[in-house]
Amino acid sequence: MRKPKITVIGGGTGIPVILNSLRHKDLDITAIVTVADDGGSSGEIRHATQLTPPGDLRNVLVAMSDMPRFYERIFQYRFNKEDGSLAGHPLGNLIIAGISEMQGSTYNAMQILTKFFHVTGKIYPSSEKALTLHAVFKDGQEVIGESHISQHKGMIDHVFVTNDYDDSKPKASRKVVKAIMESDMIVLGPGSLFTSILPNLVIEEIGQAVCDTKAEVAYVCNIMTQYGETEHFTDADHVRVLNRHLGQKFIDTVLVNVEKVPQEYMNSNKFDEYLVQVDHDFAGLQKEVSRVVSSDFLCLENGGAFHNGESVVAELMNLIGMKEL
Repeated sequence: MRKPKITVIGGGTGIPVILNSLRHKDLDITAIVTVADDGGSSGEIRHATQLTPPGDLRNVLVAMSDMPRFYERIFQYRFNKEDGSLAGHPLGNLIIAGISEMQGSTYNAMQILTKFFHVTGKIYPSSEKALTLHAVFKDGQEVIGESHISQHKGMIDHVFVTNDYDDSKPKASRKVVKAIMESDMIVLGPGSLFTSILPNLVIEEIGQAVCDTKAEVAYVCNIMTQYGETEHFTDADHVRVLNRHLGQKFIDTVLVNVEKVPQEYMNSNKFDEYLVQVDHDFAGLQKEVSRVVSSDFLCLENGGAFHNGESVVAELMNLIGMKEL
């Protein structure tokens, strides 16, 4: 029997947690990663090289690789703040940028690095060009650039992306649509709703493919709300935003954490994007999707509230088992 095909879409620090657990299963895995990051090291590199930002791709590469821990520490090493023009840059970002420049694209670089680091599966940037994220707020104000969105007070109405260096319409990377259409399951998130998940889906080809695919589409809802993005959001609000952006109810299953986050993890100074735990609205969810999986998906570590990759993947495997391949 062939391996079930599962495609994970997102970015940031959320999807690496899931991918790291998925790679130990007998699956054909593809990761589709956002290229709209314009802050920190990734932002500096994209502006200097006019290539897609490497940071989210770097974290996914590490999560899906069987590289020894020492190699991982080297790849993830971040230069000290006293190191001049190198300050704050992870070594892996510079390696990805260098190979991207040498090969003419980040897409080509990732195909080399997946072999170099013995990655289980395939990693594709969502687009082969750097994208700029635009957020239009309820008050009509438009904020340009992912790193600026959380600084604007108010509620986001919708987001869209444009190409950085030309006026052409953003397009999906080669093989991305094919991977989505051939998948048995699509997993969205976990990750920032407006800045990690939607920047992929609002690329028209990707959004259309996710709507058209016969795969089970599962959304891993965030555990915590995020400052400047999802303040006061319920789990149903997250799903409504996704469905509204694509113009239809395309999500089949939502995975929701029901374990209580301790009070000391609220408004954490270490993770200042976190506010409070996402409220539950199961009646609202049932209007948006056909299946809700609620369980203890919580992992508390390093002062933050994260998803437990093993618990999430166990439920995803149950869903795959329910689907006739």
